[in-house]
Amino acid sequence: MFKDKTLLITGGTGSFGNAVLRRFLDTDIKEIRIFSRDEKKQDDMRKRYNNSKLKFYLGDVRDVNSVKDAIRGVDYIFHAAALKQVPSCEFYPMQAVQTNIIGTENVLNAAIDAGVKKIIVLSTDKAVYPINAMGVSKAMMERVAVAKSRNLDDNETMIACTRYGNVMASRGSVIPLFIEQIRENKSITITNPEMTRFMMSLDEAVELVLFAFENGKNGDIFVQKAPAATIELLANTLKNMLGKPEHEVKIIGTRHGEKLYETLLTREEMVKAIDMENYYRIPADNRDLNYSKFFENGEKVVTQAGEYHSHNTHRLNEDELKKMLLNLYEIQDDLKEFGVI
Repeated sequence: MFKDKTLLITGGTGSFGNAVLRRFLDTDIKEIRIFSRDEKKQDDMRKRYNNSKLKFYLGDVRDVNSVKDAIRGVDYIFHAAALKQVPSCEFYPMQAVQTNIIGTENVLNAAIDAGVKKIIVLSTDKAVYPINAMGVSKAMMERVAVAKSRNLDDNETMIACTRYGNVMASRGSVIPLFIEQIRENKSITITNPEMTRFMMSLDEAVELVLFAFENGKNGDIFVQKAPAATIELLANTLKNMLGKPEHEVKIIGTRHGEKLYETLLTREEMVKAIDMENYYRIPADNRDLNYSKFFENGEKVVTQAGEYHSHNTHRLNEDELKKMLLNLYEIQDDLKEFGVI
């Protein structure tokens, strides 16, 4: 499906972009464009992969002209550029607005004008019942994507979203942090031992995006059915795997804007969600702006379903979590260092 096509990945020097490159560089894809604002990471990636299919575009999603330059001649887009760190977005919420909301609109407008065939926008569980600036900005990003899709023909430009929870061992996540703390003989710092998070690998994140790419219609949101684990279990499993069962764990308390558990689907979304075996598809509400439908008719649906969150999904045990950790490409060197593999 990507044969002789050009794919653009915004924010492509991040963990997701690297996972896509591992998946596609050796296929019959024509070109992969990496669009980001960090020239050092681009240079590192250029040297690491050394592949003529890989092209780099320096720019920022906030700068629509740089976006337009990168999109010219592109068939498909994976829009991953975002500010993702919850604490930093809490302190600088307008920066989250500029990148996650306005930046997304810039990408979508430029893509529609250029006739891009398919765009997959990457979102997060923090966009559901958001309590922090990052989550609010991602929720608005989803709304922007759905709104843009309403006037589009699926055969011309298709915009769909994916929404997922914690991507294990991605940049800035707790798994690399815990391993580093064990390596340096520092206390493992956890916020709340009972806090649960969805667990999925970067490869699974790519699979979710590809599923949305193949099955999506304009305005759809796709969610993977993912297992979850407590932060305490994650820390203890890593300690045992690395041969440090007695390593100290220090509870430091909840950080700015953190939840006890994360939600992937609201109650209202669960009512209309389409079960696709390993995924849920949430179709867009495509009613037009006819106020009689809102004030007189509405939608006669009783929302008796419960939301889908990391407290009520399948809860991993230590063996299951260990199996997932052993398969993570991103920490293979760390596991070798500790003699685990």
